[in-house]
Amino acid sequence: MITYEKCNICPHECKINRLNKEAGRCKAKDKVKIALYSTHNFEEPCISGSKGSGTVFFSNCNLNCVYCQNYEISQLGRGKEITVQDLANIFLKQQENEVENINLVTPTSYVLQIIEAIKIAKNKGLKIPIIYNTNAYEKVETLKLLEGYIDVYLPDLKYAENEIAKKYSNINNYFEIATKAIKEMVRQVGNPKLNDNGIIQKGVIIRHLVLPNNIQNSKKVLKWIKENLPSKIFVSIMAQYFPTYKAKELEDLNRKLTKEEWKEIEDFVCELEIENGYMQELGEHEEEYVPKWEW
Repeated sequence: MITYEKCNICPHECKINRLNKEAGRCKAKDKVKIALYSTHNFEEPCISGSKGSGTVFFSNCNLNCVYCQNYEISQLGRGKEITVQDLANIFLKQQENEVENINLVTPTSYVLQIIEAIKIAKNKGLKIPIIYNTNAYEKVETLKLLEGYIDVYLPDLKYAENEIAKKYSNINNYFEIATKAIKEMVRQVGNPKLNDNGIIQKGVIIRHLVLPNNIQNSKKVLKWIKENLPSKIFVSIMAQYFPTYKAKELEDLNRKLTKEEWKEIEDFVCELEIENGYMQELGEHEEEYVPKWEW
């Protein structure tokens, strides 16, 4: 049984009593905590479309990535506590703003409240797709609770090499846990299904952020996707890395990708013959690391 009383919501299984305001690895307590909600126009084209994606950024995270671009939210816990009813109202307000979907960003710590909020919002007319935007460090048992509530899974697959996962995200057994979780997501919602406007309504899109000096890790990730998942699954390969947070202090991460590194990834994608998805264009300046998607 998944519970907050002896919290086992994610693979850490901290066993602390969140209902008594105790905090474990992710620092989440008994209340939902969000940093902001907004309309986001820079996700993949099938997510943002012309109207934008209705993002809800949850505070805290069960990973500790040294390069997190949202570290003030995920690591420092910026945000405010809200009720489940408040969360349901946010979903409905996003729909009133005519966004393409509800995009739950880093939702893992709050799965039980999210399910309740979805129930409330659907009873009040919520109809647009709901996206679960996650780092993939998830328990299959928790994901099974989401079946029927989540339309689109948007997991990262960050690492194929656990040593790198430990070094950069302070996590054990990431690859084994994340790949099992992704297979469960695929079982639930399958290959992407788009509407007549090209907006995803159901399915899985796997994201992978390419890190400098770690091209072999990226190749292993892409190879696993190719060999283990349906060919129609979407893959989103991101070039937007830039050194931030603690990555500035690490020699191997203290720079952006080179054109040579990105070209090596592009060539490998062609070699694998991955059918569906997106690749970002590689900018030369930090301010150019705005998602521009192609395939």
